Formats: sequence, structure tokens, C-alpha cells
Amino acid sequence: MTDAQYFLEGTYLIASCLFVLGLKSLSHPDTARRGMILAAAGMAAAVFGTLFHPDIHSYLFIVIGLVVGSAIGIPMAMVPMTAMPQRTALSHAFGALAASMVGIAEYVIHGGAMGGIKMGALGLEVMLGSLTVTGSLIAAAKLQEVMRGTPIMFKGQQILNMGLFIAMIGSFTAWLMHPGVPVYFYTMAACAFLFGVLLVIPIGAADMPVVMSLLNSYAGLSSAATGFVLGNNVLIIAGTLDGFSGFILSILMCRAMNRSMTNVLFGGFGAPLTADTTVSGSMREVGLDDVAVQLAYANQVVFVPGYGMATAQAQHAVRELGNLLEERGVSVKYAIHPVAGRMPGHMNVLLAEANVPYSSLYEMEQINPELPSTDVAVVIGANDVVNPDARDNPKSLIAGMPIIEVDKAKSVVVLKRGKGKGFSGLENPLFFKPVTGMLYGDAKASLTNLTQAVQKV
Repeated sequence: MTDAQYFLEGTYLIASCLFVLGLKSLSHPDTARRGMILAAAGMAAAVFGTLFHPDIHSYLFIVIGLVVGSAIGIPMAMVPMTAMPQRTALSHAFGALAASMVGIAEYVIHGGAMGGIKMGALGLEVMLGSLTVTGSLIAAAKLQEVMRGTPIMFKGQQILNMGLFIAMIGSFTAWLMHPGVPVYFYTMAACAFLFGVLLVIPIGAADMPVVMSLLNSYAGLSSAATGFVLGNNVLIIAGTLDGFSGFILSILMCRAMNRSMTNVLFGGFGAPLTADTTVSGSMREVGLDDVAVQLAYANQVVFVPGYGMATAQAQHAVRELGNLLEERGVSVKYAIHPVAGRMPGHMNVLLAEANVPYSSLYEMEQINPELPSTDVAVVIGANDVVNPDARDNPKSLIAGMPIIEVDKAKSVVVLKRGKGKGFSGLENPLFFKPVTGMLYGDAKASLTNLTQAVQKV
């Protein structure tokens, strides 16, 4: 090995260690910021070391890539926190596109003159990368509301999906047996691109946390396969860490939503909903002043944020109200459902941006035992994660899904724009219970007005 090769492998070793330490630090909110810095430093080390690769004969295209990539990446990073899910989906798409393009380029250069292991890795790289590109773009479009967030279904869709999946795997197998026949390779890639679209369109925007973590897993595994093809150790390590951590997170998300992992893998969830729910009574609207009095004289208040808080960008307003209540001696807690929002940890990120201390955040298992003694539970734009039908109605489409049991609180106030059913299309019996009062309007405006009203009590 030359000195340049020693330096290259040394920087890759440092980068790999930083990736492992960064991922470990991300396991707890107190160290998450440090984890992001370590991971970014690891990526910087990997890029810097690659610049000394002995096979580089010209830096022209590398410089162009750095300039173009920076010009795209910097504006993408400067989005509001409420747009983070769709930005993350686009990152998955770009990473997977890079892996797919590298795989296609390697096949164009070397054809079938690669070993069996490399051929298998290259096929997986292109197949996983291609379906991740289009799947991530569809997810971003749904989250950005460029296309409708509700499931898109058509007659014979599952048969088409299964046929396309078989064609993709069949082309992959045929190509491995006959690597000199490019039509098999490009048919596999084309099927994968189309399969990514059909995989995600039948999934509702309310189910995006699982989709996001699964696409993250696919992108990571595609990058790991790229590492095997190129003989690049840091890509193998980083891709494997990303792939398997994303897969584990997908499983945890499925458990939190009471969904089958098999259904997720084959796009079988998020089908059109025909709710089997009978609701009697009517929603009881409450006034701002009445809610302010309830909050001001409560012993304990629990805020339950949902996607409505994100769309209204109300995280700072809820923090201001929480601060005011704490100054009056009220115990304030924030209940976090693992799949609230549109990506894993969405509510945690938004509340952290508003400087809500981590000690005030309570996971579902922690807060549920405290809700019967809670004076007021304030639901901010959440729907399915507080729907008691998941617990009480075995015929419900979300039966068995763990929920935050706000209906057990002494009083519930729900902040909603209107009487709509939300992304899932399911009626929520919580909104019709005598214990519940509906405060209609924009969540941010309602919380700001509540803060002003509490000050006058």
C-alpha cells in the first residue's frame, strides 16, 4: 500500500468510528445534537479521504459535484421544522439515486465481467436504490400535499403489484444467470422504479412514519451494496448501520401502529377506509374563556401534540402557554405518541425547537397511568393516536393500536380546525364524549389566545 492508500483507509476508519458513535448518541435526546455533529464529521472525513483515492485522475467532475450538491443541499437544509418530513424523504431519494447511478455506471463499464458476489451486490444496489428513489419522491409529494395524502387505489392494484414484484425478481435472477444480456438488467431497474411508485401510493399520509423509516432502510442497504461493488469499506459500514437501524425502527413503528411488517413491505396497508364505528351524540363546542379558567385552576395539564400542531407551526405557542401555567403552579406535561406526525420523532423535534425540556416529555407508556388524575388533557391536532376505538372497538380498522388514553382524563379539550375526520378518515368517538370540549380554529391562534386569556384569570 502507498502512503495515499494508508491515509485513505485511515480516514475511512475514523469516519466509521464517528458514524457508530453518532448513531449511538442519537439514541437519547440529551446526546442527539452531539450525535448529529459526530455523524456529520464522519461524513466530512470520508469525503476528504476519498479525495486522495489513487484512482482519481481529475478533480474537475468532483469539484462540479461538490458545487452542485452544495447549491442543492444548503437551501434544502434551510426549511422550517414543519417541512422536515418531506425534506428527509427527498434526502432518501437523492441518496438512493446516487447508489442506483453508480450501479448502472459500473455495469456499463464492466458488463458481466464481475464476480458472482459483486454481481449480486450490484443488482441489489440498483433494485433497492431505484424503488427507493420513486417511493421517496411519492412520499415527499404526499407530505408536501402536491398530491393527495389519502390512499390512491384502483381495481387490480394488488395483482399488478405482485406481478411487478415477480417480474423484478425474475429479471434480477435471469440477469445473474446471463450477465451478458443487458435487457434483463434494465428490465429489473425499470420494474424497480415503477414498483417504488406503486408501493407508496396506496399508503395514506397518516401512515408515513413507517414508510419513512422503511425507505431509510432501503436507501442504507443500497449504499451498503454499493460499498461491496466498489470495494469501499466506509460505504459498507455506513450503509449497514443506516439500513438495519432503519429496519429496526420500522418494526418499532409497526408495533406502535399495530400493523404487520409484511403488509408494510408489500404496500398492503393504508387501504381505503370504511369505518365500522357508530357514534352517538354531538360534538360540544367550548369557549375560549371557559377553557382558560379550566387551565388556570388545574393541578395538572397534559398537552398531546399531533400533526395539526405541526401544520399550524404551533410548537412555540404551546410552549408559551405551558410556561405560563407552570408559573401559576400547574404541573405541565407533554404526551408523545411514537407515530404522531409524519416521521419518527416528529413531535420531539418540534417541541425541542421550541425549547420544551426533555424532562417534560412523556412517552405513551409513562403518561397513560397519570391521565385519570389529570385535570385537563389538551389535544392539539391529534386524531388516531387518541382514538378510543382502537382500545374499545374490535371491529375498528385501528383496533389494537396503542393510544394515549386522554378520554380517561377529568376533562379533554381538543383543538381542531373543524369537524373533519383527519387523514385516516375514521370517526373519533373521543370528540363526542361528554368529557370533551371542542375548541375550533387554527391551533397556533387558539393557543396564543388561550395564553392571553389565562393571564386575565
